[in-house]
Amino acid sequence: MGLMRRMDAIALIAALAAGSLMLGNSGAIGRESASTVGADLGTVTIPELQDWMSSGSLTSSALTAAYLGRIRAVDPKLNAVLRTDPTAMVQAAASDVRHRRGATLGPLDGIPVLLKDNVNTRDLPTTAGSLALAGRPPRSDAAVVSRLRDAGAVILGKTNLSEWANFRADTPTSGWSAVGGQTRNPYVLDRNPCGSSSGSAAALAASLAQVAIGTETDGSIVCPAGMNGVVGHKPSLGLVSQEGVVPISAEQDTAGPMARNVIDTALTLAVLQGADGAAAFSPPMNLRGKRIGLWRLPVLGPEVDAVMTRAEERLRAAGAEVLEVTPSYQDRLGELEFPALLSEFHRDIDAYLATREGPRDLAELIEFNRRTSAEQTCFAGQELFEQALAAPPTTDPQYQAMRAELADLSRRSIDETLAAHHLDAIASPANPPAWTTDCERGDDDVIPSSTPAAVAGFPSVSVPAGSVGELPVGLLLMAGYRQDAELLSLAAVAERELNAWRAPRYLPTAGPGPTP
Repeated sequence: MGLMRRMDAIALIAALAAGSLMLGNSGAIGRESASTVGADLGTVTIPELQDWMSSGSLTSSALTAAYLGRIRAVDPKLNAVLRTDPTAMVQAAASDVRHRRGATLGPLDGIPVLLKDNVNTRDLPTTAGSLALAGRPPRSDAAVVSRLRDAGAVILGKTNLSEWANFRADTPTSGWSAVGGQTRNPYVLDRNPCGSSSGSAAALAASLAQVAIGTETDGSIVCPAGMNGVVGHKPSLGLVSQEGVVPISAEQDTAGPMARNVIDTALTLAVLQGADGAAAFSPPMNLRGKRIGLWRLPVLGPEVDAVMTRAEERLRAAGAEVLEVTPSYQDRLGELEFPALLSEFHRDIDAYLATREGPRDLAELIEFNRRTSAEQTCFAGQELFEQALAAPPTTDPQYQAMRAELADLSRRSIDETLAAHHLDAIASPANPPAWTTDCERGDDDVIPSSTPAAVAGFPSVSVPAGSVGELPVGLLLMAGYRQDAELLSLAAVAERELNAWRAPRYLPTAGPGPTP
C-alpha cells in the first residue's frame, strides 16, 4: 500500500490503521485515477494518506482530483453532493506546498472534507436544503469550518440533507430537500439514506470524500451512518461549537465527524474541538475487561436482533463482558422531547434567520413555503413549523420544567445504567434496515436508540455491525458526558472485531422493503 513513515500524530494509532486497510475495492474509480492515488479510496485512512504525502509519493492535488472525479462519475446515481467548491484544487495546491516544506498543519492537512449544507460557509451557499436560503452565502464561516481551514483541510463541497434537518413536516422523507432533491442509499438505490445527514453519509459510503461533517439533534448523524455503513460520532454537547450552524435546538444540537473508519472520525473530531487528535485517541488492543450493556430493541425486528446477536458474540470473543440492559425513562423522554424542541426551534431559528438574507423569522419562512411550489414537490407539509410558531416561548415555566425533566431523566437513563452494571458503554442497534423511499408515505422513524444520548448531550458513535441482506445495520455505542475519547477508543476495537464494512453495489432495488 505504500511507504509508511513515522508521524508523531499517527504513532498511537498505527497498529489500528494496519487492521483497517484493504477491506474492499469500492474506491476503484478507473485505472487512471486509481494509479494517480495509488490506493483504494474506500479503505485508505488519513494516517496512510499523510504518510504518503510526507514521503512525496502522493499529493493533496492528486487526492482531491480523484475525489472530484469520483463525484462526477458516481454522484449522479446518489444525489448526495449539492455542489463542489471551485477552489478545492487551489486549497490542495497550498497543502502540497506545506508538505514539501515540512510545515503541515496537522493530520487533516490536504484531506478532502464534505460539509452538510446547514453548516455556514462564507464562499458557498448554505441552504439547509431550503430555497428560502438559496441566495447570498452567509457572511462568515461556521466555527467548525474555520477549524477545518486552520487545520489545512480541503473543503471539497456541500452535501444534501433532509430539508431543515428533518424538522419541517409530520411525515417527511429523509434525504429530500427542495434545493437538492432526493439522496439515495448507495447500497440499494430505492432505499432511504436516513436523515438528516443523509448526503454526508451516502457520499462517504460511495467514497466521494475522505471525511464529512454531519449534525445531529436526535439521530441525524448516527442513523445515516448506520444505514449507509459508515462511522458517525455525535459528540458531547458543547464539545464542538455550534456557531454558524442552522439550528433546531441549542439544548441538543451538535456538529460531528463522519468517515469510513473510526481513525478518521477521531482525527476529525480532534480538529473540530481544537485538540491534539493523537493524544486524545489511544485504543486498546482488545476488549478484555470491558463491560458493555446491550440494549437489544426488539421493536426493530428479528433480523436486526440477529445482527446484534452476532455482534455480541464477536465482542465476547474479543474479551468483553456483554450483558443485556434496558435504560429507564424512555417512554417519558419520548413524551417530553418533541414539545420542548418546538419551543427551542422557534427561538433558535428566529435568531439564525436574522443573520441571513431571506425570511427574517419563522412566520415569514412559513409564508415563503406556502407560496413556493417547489417546496412542496415531495411532501407539502410544514406542520412542525406551524406547531413551533404556536409553541410556548422558552421563558414559559411549563417549558422550563419540561426541559429540566428531560435533562434529568436522559442523563439518569445512561448514568444509572452504566453505574448499576459497572459498564464502559451501552450498545444498541443504530438503525433498522433502510426502508423504501416514498414521498407520499414518508419515513419509518422507529429508531429510539439515539434519544438518550441526544437528549442528555452525551456522546454516541455508530460503527458498521452487519447487514440485513444488502442493507447495513450499525452498532450504536453510548457513554457518559465528555467520555468521547474513551468511547471512540472502544468503538475502534469494536469496528475491528466486527469487521462488517463492505462496499456498496448500487443495486437499483432489492425487493419489498420495510414499511412503517
